[in-house]
Amino acid sequence: MLTIWGRANSVNVMKVLWLVEELGVPYTRIDAGGAFGRTRDPDYVAMNPNPSVPTLVMPNGYSLWESNSILRFLARTQPGGAAFYPTAPEAAGNVDRWMDWTLASLNAPMRDIFWTFVRTPEAERDLPAAARATEAAGKLYAMLDKQLASREYVAGSLSIADMALGGFVHRWFNTPGDRPALPNLRRWYETMLARPAYAKHVAVLPLT
Repeated sequence: MLTIWGRANSVNVMKVLWLVEELGVPYTRIDAGGAFGRTRDPDYVAMNPNPSVPTLVMPNGYSLWESNSILRFLARTQPGGAAFYPTAPEAAGNVDRWMDWTLASLNAPMRDIFWTFVRTPEAERDLPAAARATEAAGKLYAMLDKQLASREYVAGSLSIADMALGGFVHRWFNTPGDRPALPNLRRWYETMLARPAYAKHVAVLPLT
């Protein structure tokens, strides 16, 4: 049985749990990160030299860190995974670019929004900085909204690209701030909410 190290409310752990739930893969999850600590302990550092989660450990002892790498690995190695990560180069490229875009572009403003409204006491919040982050994220989500205008899912069919985005979009719709009208993104989000695996591992957890 594979093991996933990481607290359930981590946006990067959520995506991995969502995938294994969709695949029906048995797993054990061990709390780590945040209030649970452990990520600087010697046994954890031996698996993952970064003080971060998640870390995947396979039954043969192979360990892997970086959440999007874990998604790709599981999709390539677990039964049914090809349904979420195509093998054809162009189709896989479409998935990969949105996964990489999520980390390279969307992650920074969403981190600022989340830390301002969820992790920072109200009296200490830098609201102008949060407004700038919201504006930046809104422009990025407008790109995603345009992508979704002609397709139900980000890369055509449900894929690990959607899973990489799922936690961020949930936070976008559930934190304060002015939001541009993004009807296609809203439709996508409501489609995700109807999936039991997304509801279980992303949407029902409080933002903490």
